[in-house]
Amino acid sequence: MTTVIYRSENESTEKVNNSSRGAPLTFFSSSMASPKKKLQGLVAATITPMTEHGEINFSVIGQYVDYLVEEQGVKNIFVNGTTGEGLSLSVSERRRVAEEWVTKGRNKLDQVVIHVGALSLKESQELARHAAEIGADGIAVIAPFFLKPWNKDVLINFLKEVAAAAPALPFYYYHIPALTGVKIRAEELLDGIQDKIPTFQGLKFSDTDLLDFGQCVDQNRQRQFAFLFGVDEQLLSALVMGATGAVGSTYNYLGKKTSQMLEAFEQKDFSSALNHQFCIQRFINFVLKLGFGVSQTKAIMTLVSGIPMGPPRPPLQKASGEFIDNAKAKLKSLDFLLSTDLKDGNFESCS
Repeated sequence: MTTVIYRSENESTEKVNNSSRGAPLTFFSSSMASPKKKLQGLVAATITPMTEHGEINFSVIGQYVDYLVEEQGVKNIFVNGTTGEGLSLSVSERRRVAEEWVTKGRNKLDQVVIHVGALSLKESQELARHAAEIGADGIAVIAPFFLKPWNKDVLINFLKEVAAAAPALPFYYYHIPALTGVKIRAEELLDGIQDKIPTFQGLKFSDTDLLDFGQCVDQNRQRQFAFLFGVDEQLLSALVMGATGAVGSTYNYLGKKTSQMLEAFEQKDFSSALNHQFCIQRFINFVLKLGFGVSQTKAIMTLVSGIPMGPPRPPLQKASGEFIDNAKAKLKSLDFLLSTDLKDGNFESCS
C-alpha cells in the first residue's frame, strides 16, 4: 500500500481554530498547480472518510492522497461534492475538509477544486473566500435546489455572487439536474456566461443528455473551457463529443483502468477504448442493479484501497454486508481487486 501521512491532532485543531476566527492562514500557500493551468483529464470526486460514529476521519486523508497519486495515477480532485457528502456537512466541517485536502495534496496533486455550493448564498460565499485563502485551485457551485432559480438569468446572478467572493480562482458550474431539479440547460447557461462571470472556466456536466453536452462543446469551441463529464459509465461517448476531462467517484478506485481508456482514445485505438469502457460498465451496471450510491461507493473504496471510508451521514445508511460481498466478488472477477484467495479462476475478459 502507500505511506500514511499524519499530522498531530493538536496542530490540526489549532490551525482550524485560527482559521475559524479569521486569523491569517499563514500555514497555507498557493504552491499547487497554477490556476491558469486548464483542468483536464481525470478528476476524482473525493469521498469524505468518517468514523463509525459519523465524525470526519481526517487522519486518513494523507494516505488517501498517496493512494490516488501512486496507485490510481489521479492527480486532480473535486472536494465536498455529491460523493464527498458536502451538503451533509456543516460549514466548519467543509472548511476543514478543504484545508486537509489542500495541505496533504501540496506538491503531490495538480489541482484541488473545492465545491462551495450551498442553499445559502452567504454560506457559499464564505466557502468560496475560504477556498481562495487556503490556496485551492478552483471552486465549483451547484444550483441552489430548495428555492430554485427559475431561469438562466436568475441562476447566473446567484453564481456571479459566489464567484465574486473568490475573484482570483477559476470558477466551474456543477450541472446535476437529476439531484437539484434545476432543469436549465447547460448549453443555455454557457451562452455569454463569461460576460457575467469573468472567472468562469468550465463545467462539471453530470447528466446523460449528450445533446445538451455536445452543444456546450460545439457552441464554445473558440473558448478554452473545461468540459468535464460526470457520468462515468458514459465517458467514452462524451470524449467523442469533445469532453476535455471527467469528474467522477469511480476514478477513486478505477482511475488506472479509466486512464487506459483515455490513452487508447487519444491514440485513436477506438476498439481498445470501447473494450475498456465496456469493462467499466460491467461493474457499474452490476452495482447499479444492487443499489448504488454514496454509501456503496464508500464500501467499494474501502475494499479496493484498504483505507477505511466509514459509513455515510444520515439519512444515508451504511452499505449492507450482502452488497459488499457481491461487489467484492465482481471486483475480483474483473481483476479490479487483487486477491490471492480467488480459487475458481472465474475471471471475465476485459480485453
